[in-house]
Amino acid sequence: MSLDVARAYQLAWRHAHRVPGPVVRALTTLAADVTWARRGGGVRRLEANLARVRPELDARALRRLSRAGMRSYLRYFGEAFTLRALTPEQLDARVRVTGREHLRPHLDDGRQVVLALAHMGNWDLAGAWATAHLAPVTTVAERLEPEELFQEFVAFRESIGLTIVPLTGGGDVFRRLTRVVRTGPGLLPLLADRDLTAKGVEVDLFGRRARVAAGPAALSVSSGAPLVPAAITYERLRGARRRAAGGPWGIRIAFLPPVQVPADVPRPEQVRRATQAWVDRVAEAIHARPQDWHMLQRVFVEDLDPARDAAVRAGAGTGGAA
Repeated sequence: MSLDVARAYQLAWRHAHRVPGPVVRALTTLAADVTWARRGGGVRRLEANLARVRPELDARALRRLSRAGMRSYLRYFGEAFTLRALTPEQLDARVRVTGREHLRPHLDDGRQVVLALAHMGNWDLAGAWATAHLAPVTTVAERLEPEELFQEFVAFRESIGLTIVPLTGGGDVFRRLTRVVRTGPGLLPLLADRDLTAKGVEVDLFGRRARVAAGPAALSVSSGAPLVPAAITYERLRGARRRAAGGPWGIRIAFLPPVQVPADVPRPEQVRRATQAWVDRVAEAIHARPQDWHMLQRVFVEDLDPARDAAVRAGAGTGGAA
């Protein structure tokens, strides 16, 4: 990512909240449509991923779906840039939650809950709501380049109440998360539908092999913390809720039934089975709302470069840089 793009992000975070909401929404929709029409690598990858989610679609329907996907993706950025301007009442009106019963007993007992998430909907909005209404939220952020862009991301997420652990450059991230998960009550959501460490787990996803992060399951297995899958999708707002939200879009956070980790198999097999279990549950939500799955990267094994992937995984296995 160039320094100019980083500067554009910085300016957006600092000034977009002063721009009227309808203007922000119009600009992000225009940007999404232009990006979609240019059919760059990210759009083509999104379309290829969506074709695995909905293989029954013909080419024309798949193109419509990818356009809706780009609008959903750019909507997330427009909302992120303006999130700090929301009042508590607007924040509440934009979020609808189901499945609280899967969290509440653990939080009431003073426990951390590990959440396994996909890149869906607006996870920053979900995090801001959760830290205000459920429990303190700690999560991991991928280290971006240049460094000033990463620091801007961290400052933004801390401004909405999240505690951020960098994926790289901050020591052993798994050890830090293990310490967090042993403190009481809180939420530890991890975006885990793609592998950023070359130590991921291969799973079945929409009938294909895919590689996802081992982190949520590994933390649950090593610490005994409950592992709860969650899905975040957009929904249109109408009537009183739309007026209270100050905009036409909200999100639904669906907390799904906790994953039961088998105790009678070796630990690596526990991690593999727990990972497949949360992936299966989140995949149902992706299939229902594929346009809200913001996956513009390679996640399916057949799409990876075999030689590069083997070299990266070998490096990770011997302590090399991922």
